[in-house]
Amino acid sequence: MASRILISGSSGLIGAALLPSLAAQGYEITRLVRGVPSGESQIHWDPLQPLRPEAVSGFDAVVHLAGETIANRWTPARKAQIRESRVQGTRHIAQALAKTSQRPRVFISASAIGFYGDRGDEVLREDSLPGSGFLSEVCGAWEAATQPAADAGIRTVQIRTGVVLSSRGGALPKMLPPFKMGAGGRLGGGRQWMSWIDLEDVVGAVHHILQNNTVQGPLNLVAPSPVTNAEFTKTLAAVLSRPAIFPLPAFAVRLMFGEMGEELLLGSQRAEPAKLVASAYTFRFGELKASLEHVLAR
Repeated sequence: MASRILISGSSGLIGAALLPSLAAQGYEITRLVRGVPSGESQIHWDPLQPLRPEAVSGFDAVVHLAGETIANRWTPARKAQIRESRVQGTRHIAQALAKTSQRPRVFISASAIGFYGDRGDEVLREDSLPGSGFLSEVCGAWEAATQPAADAGIRTVQIRTGVVLSSRGGALPKMLPPFKMGAGGRLGGGRQWMSWIDLEDVVGAVHHILQNNTVQGPLNLVAPSPVTNAEFTKTLAAVLSRPAIFPLPAFAVRLMFGEMGEELLLGSQRAEPAKLVASAYTFRFGELKASLEHVLAR
């Protein structure tokens, strides 16, 4: 009998890549959707409302990826949406799973390396303390919202995702136009660390977590070779065979993007995938140049 898996956020960058790979492995997939379900393989939910335990009963695994995008200017209303979509949605799923008669073996819930805040050159592993700032506060509350599932004995994993590299979405397609025109450059001083991961390794790591019963708790979903923003800029320009001589000063980043730019673009997180490495996950793309060449088909 095929393993049954429930997924939220299946239309996002990671979810859309994960679905076909799970189907290819024989998983029977059911999606949590916010619209009207179009068949038995979909279940309606509202992240801000409690879920009926019977609606999520009988699944072998649950992968929760849903959440409002953070890649917009953060107004007070937008920040409330970002926080509530993550914290409330996660809490409602975790509470429902804890009460269900047939609990899953594993609950994988999204988080982000924003948990660590702006930490300069400090090497960040899963046992590192949280930082400060909006993203750190959101990620801390987001992860804490999974606790009802863990308390019920469900193996719970919070995946702290770095910058996901893909041509299909995320940060990279937004960066490409100026770089292709030879007008790209570092952000601010360029010394801030970028912890990145190829989308194929995100998918591979989720499969690894599903199959490896020893992995639990927070997990840094990043490649083993973080780079500074200046190094990222230089490598991307080289892969595109373009110069990168137009830096965007920090004051301009703050002026254009506000608090979001300060935390997301100028903040520094040098995260290491300590748990993935310890659990013998083999990265497909451990070096930035190889990932960019793969993603951009160079």
